[in-house]
Amino acid sequence: MKPKYMLDTNICIYLMKHQPREVRARFEACFIGDVVISAVTLAELEFGVARSSLSAQAANRSALDGLLEDIMVAPFEAQAARAYGPIRAAYKDRNRDALDKLIASHAIALAVALVTNNEADFVNYPGLVVENWVSSH
Repeated sequence: MKPKYMLDTNICIYLMKHQPREVRARFEACFIGDVVISAVTLAELEFGVARSSLSAQAANRSALDGLLEDIMVAPFEAQAARAYGPIRAAYKDRNRDALDKLIASHAIALAVALVTNNEADFVNYPGLVVENWVSSH
């Protein structure tokens, strides 16, 4: 089954925290295999767990592991790397969002919609379809 959606890091965090409810509802309406995360997003989430306070690390690890039971991690492969070049070149003045460019490139390469609540971070990337499960119904 071909995935339809790639979740941005913020949407993964919402799912791990079980809020807002509309994100969980949209996710639960999907079939297994419809939703993936980029290996780049997994790296961001792993960083989040690693930098958590010691008291929160176990809970955050458990939440991330639980999320990964339901969502496949898509490897960042050559097609995604090739999509990254033109995006990075077109937006070379926006260096602060290098990981967002990688995630956008990955979504374009897989021909899936990127689900994010940070739509402004992904404006004007050619070929990228963006959905916001927080503000849409």
